Amino acid sequence: MRGRSAMRMTRLQEALNRGGTIHLSDAAKLCGVSEMTIRRDVAASDGAMVFIGGRLMMADNPQYAPVYNLDEQQGSHHQAKQRLCRRAASFIEEGDTLFIDCGTTLLPLAAALPRDMTLTVVTYALNIANAVSHLPNVRLVLLGGLFHASSSSFGSDDMAQTVKRLGINKAFISAAGVHAERGVSCFHFHEVTPKQAAIGNAMQRLLVADGSKFGVIRPAYFARLDEFDVIVTDEAARPSLRERAGVALPRIVVA
Repeated sequence: MRGRSAMRMTRLQEALNRGGTIHLSDAAKLCGVSEMTIRRDVAASDGAMVFIGGRLMMADNPQYAPVYNLDEQQGSHHQAKQRLCRRAASFIEEGDTLFIDCGTTLLPLAAALPRDMTLTVVTYALNIANAVSHLPNVRLVLLGGLFHASSSSFGSDDMAQTVKRLGINKAFISAAGVHAERGVSCFHFHEVTPKQAAIGNAMQRLLVADGSKFGVIRPAYFARLDEFDVIVTDEAARPSLRERAGVALPRIVVA
């Protein structure tokens, strides 16, 4: 983050520490810049600050939501994630080009990739790239940009255009929140662009999320439930899915 941007973020953090939240227009006035500049500063803050309903707040505000911690998530619901990924891998076919999302939910998918198939994996997640890079029959396409250590992933303004130039057969998408009315969301705003690009361009879209993610809303919205073809989940998600009785849902696969 550049010097002036860092100074503005420090000033905003001091204001937030005093008052909890601040409206976007007030934040712009406080820093003497446009609202767009404040949005760019926040986008570059690696998730430290978020916008909710036009108001700026610290992402670790206990009244809002916990900060995403990659190390903690690695061990969270580990067995469920393994089951989901083994089931998700059953959709993969010879010659597929796969988009694999970031986070820890889809990390076991690398181990579950069929060893007898020739595949291409597209990802912006460093942990996924490391896991598949040694597989002999997998061609890796790593989408680059600014590295975000909080989710071990990259972000860039032109990532959507890069994804559009690729022929993706199946997109495996993870989420931190899956809500019947408010849609599918994650913690980090830099993840929205690649997720939406993959959803918009893949032949088949699979949401892979364990039951703990259902009924939850996170700051960065990226899709409606009906934008997916398949939801791979577990038994714990059934109560939330029943809330949508009478409404069309994607195919539900319970692992």
